[in-house]
Amino acid sequence: MRALITGGQGGLGRAFAAALGGETDVSLLDLPEFDVADPAAWRSLDRPYDAAFLNAGVITGEGEMAALTDEQYRRAAGANLDGVVFGVRECAARLMPNGGSIVATASLAGLTATPMDPIYAATKHAVVGFVRSCAPRLAERGIRINALCPGFTDTPIVVEELRGVLDVPLIEPAFVAEAALQALHSDASGEAWIVQPNRIVRFRFPNIPGPR
Repeated sequence: MRALITGGQGGLGRAFAAALGGETDVSLLDLPEFDVADPAAWRSLDRPYDAAFLNAGVITGEGEMAALTDEQYRRAAGANLDGVVFGVRECAARLMPNGGSIVATASLAGLTATPMDPIYAATKHAVVGFVRSCAPRLAERGIRINALCPGFTDTPIVVEELRGVLDVPLIEPAFVAEAALQALHSDASGEAWIVQPNRIVRFRFPNIPGPR
């Protein structure tokens, strides 16, 4: 199997690569060589893949909207959302000619309110909605796609940015990687997989009320 992982040098990216094992040909894509928000970077990839982990992401660390900078917003939107959209587009158009499976790293922040970082929540909600919406058409190409929604994970970005703020147990990256492989190999598509300490479940989206 041949797989690509964005954010490949981060804590989750390395955990995903380790979980795949030595028999998988893994491409670890990360800054500064590969910017997921740059369409040209995606167009530079020129070989087929069976699996893609669209995992690159950042937080803004800003809960006060009046203080949010343009740079914080654009950086988060580029890494968290553009990187998923561009990655899925290239997988559908060129990189998965024989079908495959995509796992997009969203977050529990994509399923609930996150006052400490509304922009991070906005981008992760967008990832979940995008995954659910594009799954049916990707299925026509033999491509499955699922969203991974972990809680706070023991990675450098969480430990450094949120030290002293969190009062919840952190999830080990290896456990998130286990969930990612479950999503990768699942026959389902368009699902959101919740990852909490010692718990991996598919989220049940409520139905929208119909007309009276």
